[in-house]
Amino acid sequence: MIHMKENLVPETSGSAGRFLQQSLDFWRGPTRKLAWTLTAAVLFFVFYNLTVSLALNRWQKFFFDALERKNMDSVRYGLVLVLGLAVVSALGSVGLLHARMRLQLNWRRWLTRSLIGRWLANRHFYQLTIVNSPDAANPEARISEDGRIAVELLVDFSLGILNAILAAVAFISILWVVGGAITVGGINIPGYMVFACMLYSGFTTTVMYLLGRRLVENVENKATGEAQLRYELTRVKDNAETIALIGGDEDEKARLDVTFTDLMKRWLGVITWQGRMMWLNGSALVLAPVIPLLLGAPKYLSGEMSLGSLMQAATAFAQVSIALTWLADNAMRLSDWFASSNRVSQLSTAIDNLESSLGPLHGDQTIELGVSPDRNVYLRDLNIALHDGKLMIDGAEAIISPGEKVLLKGGSGTGKSSLIRAMAGLWPWGSGKILRPEGAYIAFMPQRPYFPLGTLRETMLYPFSDREIPDEKFVDILNRCGLEHLVRRLDEKDQWGSLLSGGEQQRLAFARVLINPPDILIMDEPTSALDELSQFRMMEYMRDLLPDAMVIHAGHRPGLERFHDREIELLREQIGGPATTHESKFSPANVLSRALKRLAKVKSA
Repeated sequence: MIHMKENLVPETSGSAGRFLQQSLDFWRGPTRKLAWTLTAAVLFFVFYNLTVSLALNRWQKFFFDALERKNMDSVRYGLVLVLGLAVVSALGSVGLLHARMRLQLNWRRWLTRSLIGRWLANRHFYQLTIVNSPDAANPEARISEDGRIAVELLVDFSLGILNAILAAVAFISILWVVGGAITVGGINIPGYMVFACMLYSGFTTTVMYLLGRRLVENVENKATGEAQLRYELTRVKDNAETIALIGGDEDEKARLDVTFTDLMKRWLGVITWQGRMMWLNGSALVLAPVIPLLLGAPKYLSGEMSLGSLMQAATAFAQVSIALTWLADNAMRLSDWFASSNRVSQLSTAIDNLESSLGPLHGDQTIELGVSPDRNVYLRDLNIALHDGKLMIDGAEAIISPGEKVLLKGGSGTGKSSLIRAMAGLWPWGSGKILRPEGAYIAFMPQRPYFPLGTLRETMLYPFSDREIPDEKFVDILNRCGLEHLVRRLDEKDQWGSLLSGGEQQRLAFARVLINPPDILIMDEPTSALDELSQFRMMEYMRDLLPDAMVIHAGHRPGLERFHDREIELLREQIGGPATTHESKFSPANVLSRALKRLAKVKSA
């Protein structure tokens, strides 16, 4: 018997910190040279633009002082000077744009490839659907949309924070010197504008932080709702024919309406909290440029400060205020980043937990896929369980030789599909060993075949689309499989999975294995949509045209015995208990006896 943990993939909340820890490998791995080069370019243009900003601040003093003196020569010189600064500023802006966006693009490319690689590695994308981890729900949205947002906003935030720090340091010194001191009630206050700016910015940031905490939660809920709606719409598209045939239009419409209504409620939560934050933003937008003018007005009116110095101080005050309130001003975008990075981190954590549950430390709780000492397939003391630990098959033993055709049978829920998935390397939950020939090409034929986007030729060659096969062979195989009407469409691109009927899809799946003969063919109810005559022909081709292929076929339809050498049946010794394997060989007399028994049952019925 096998004993497994109750929860192989525990629920995990994920975190922005975990996302940072994982994504920063972009600067440590094989991509580090590119990453550091782009980072250096970004930093260069950040300092370049800061220098231009300081020059513009100095220009304001010069220009407004010239206006105050009514010195037209200085005014004209200032206009020429500002045109030059405009060109220099534009150059820095363009350079920063290219460096920033190229960094974002390459970082996203690395992150996306990393996530897709981990998601597809060792059949994790399939196993995560089995364990039904909520942290891995809608992985396509997490990898594409959330990955993009998390990377793009993180780069923007990093530059924003760096700019804020540099601007605060640079312009505080200007504000301290230009603003000077003020005497209030006999008390001299040096750098009074700096203190006023800090108090104003501190108040704004504190209020924004208090309001923004709830906004983060609402934005994450909104992102989850958007992903769910996309998933359900895609599901309807992928099952359009079935839904249309059974008249499920109204039911699907009602379900989508429920999902969209829930999404609207989530959006209203975002709107409510963003509206509350906008009260402060709107007020700050009006007060921010007025406060430094009010603070400097007494000194200007008393003649202690020139108009140029007042405008220079006002600009410095605005720059410092923007720097100190940067987090508050970007609360909404920060909420988007926290939500997206959290969802990416959750997917990565779900994969980590899956890998740890199937790793070396849990070797006694997973099925070991090994290399056969010969060309046979061996099942040795094989136990197969559900991912929650419930045992389905207990102590399966079998040896299957090359060219042997084995029929796997059993009642509903005995674990036929799980057994063949374990033999194909898809099902790791259980214990024992499955030994397969080294280097053997294993083809899998499920009940519902998968056809990639592309031409019919590429679909038939999949997953070996680059193989060169003569047209004559395609024509022969299509004719044999009753698909002669598709011969003229061999090089047409279409969505074959939705275009063809269920029976045509299953016949095309047979055509694919006849074009690419496997060493081991594993089949799971591959004739369920075929009539008896079509099933007879397909199975006859399987037996006669693939004589060297080892076939393991899970099926229950009558008439399959004649195409197999023996049968492995899964039987339960007690109701609700695990199934065990029972083998029997087929002989012509045995097959005839079974057929007569079926005929007698039909007549009696």
